Amino acid sequence: MRRILAFAAALLVSACASTPTPQPTRPQPAPVVPHERGDLIGLTASELIQRLGTPALQIREGTSLKLQFRAQTCVLDAYLYPSPTGQGVARVTHVDARLRSGVDTSQASCIAALAGA
Repeated sequence: MRRILAFAAALLVSACASTPTPQPTRPQPAPVVPHERGDLIGLTASELIQRLGTPALQIREGTSLKLQFRAQTCVLDAYLYPSPTGQGVARVTHVDARLRSGVDTSQASCIAALAGA
């Protein structure tokens, strides 16, 4: 009986022992294709306006600036921030593009629509 209990205890302990399971690897994000992002990153507000025209909306919050441009098919938001040191002019650091319905769209096609308008 003792052997059976000892054997059962050994099985129980071995069942509790965990073997390291490999962690699932996260898929790497797709690289940003320059023509998908457009080439607005790094532009100043005046360069952006020269390229896309007068913005439909300007929102200033602290030292940041959001410029919104609207075409018949899409809306493009450009976010401008000064350099981290606070020196110099604000430049585009992020761009969002969406259809009028609110669905994300290609930034390059929206930039083309705005430039052609």
